[in-house]
Amino acid sequence: MAFFRAVWNLLLALWYVLRAMAMFCIPRSWRKRKDVLGEIVLVTGAGSGMGRLMAIDFAKRNACVVLWDVNKSGNEETMRMIQAFDGNVSAYTVDVTNADDVYKVAAKVKGDIGDVTILVNNAGVVTGKPLLDCPDHMIKRTMDVNATSHFWILKAFLPAMMASNRGHIVTIASLAGFFPVNKLVDYCASKFAAVGLHKTLRLELLLQGYDGINMTLVCPTFVSTGMFQGVKANLASPEYVVAKIMDSVLLNEGLLCVPGYAYLLILLSFVIPEKLALLNTRTSGLGASMDTFTGRNKNE
Repeated sequence: MAFFRAVWNLLLALWYVLRAMAMFCIPRSWRKRKDVLGEIVLVTGAGSGMGRLMAIDFAKRNACVVLWDVNKSGNEETMRMIQAFDGNVSAYTVDVTNADDVYKVAAKVKGDIGDVTILVNNAGVVTGKPLLDCPDHMIKRTMDVNATSHFWILKAFLPAMMASNRGHIVTIASLAGFFPVNKLVDYCASKFAAVGLHKTLRLELLLQGYDGINMTLVCPTFVSTGMFQGVKANLASPEYVVAKIMDSVLLNEGLLCVPGYAYLLILLSFVIPEKLALLNTRTSGLGASMDTFTGRNKNE
């Protein structure tokens, strides 16, 4: 019996590999995108940057968009931009680092609008200092916004998705969730945590039979939203990255890395010797990329 089970598992493994290879070979333009008409989409960090762009894109696709941000003025500006083309939108001021605030406003969203079906955990902050120069409160804020808040938000909205075995969770992480970056110890730690949370939750849901809940992990390079203002690196444009994110979500893809060659870099990172990686960091200038970091203008 054990022999036949082993053979069956081997055949399944081959089928899964061949299926994945076939999907990889099918041009993306041929693949069917899902329709988000009427979906209730909640985006955190919607008051600026990629959060704003994603919210606008979802609204243009006739989704019902819920904006969350601690920045009330920025959030309401995003709402006005969506209302300008008669998009379906609501805005809530929320401190995602405060669990009680998250649960309270989540209940209000459910009462006002309904159950969230697409959740985009996008809110993020960066300190941009060496570890010993990072004040304790800034380290805590980085971890709270970029990772810990995901726990409260998921606990607020995941039960409804599980009840219907339907939904989509999008985690905006970073390539800094796979690779260390000089002067970003707290940021990288928070993104490593977000990646780990996402992947482990995915496994947990699948093992419990919730295969109707899609999950997309997004890991872009640094994006020129102002968050990494001053960094000496080629920053990706937010419009380009958001276009990639939207396409990946509509295709129900599990992982999106931007740029595309980062998939290979992630694989190589497990086999490249540490000294070789360090040499590349020094010679490429990546080790000094944060030296001129200034960050987002606090008035933005």
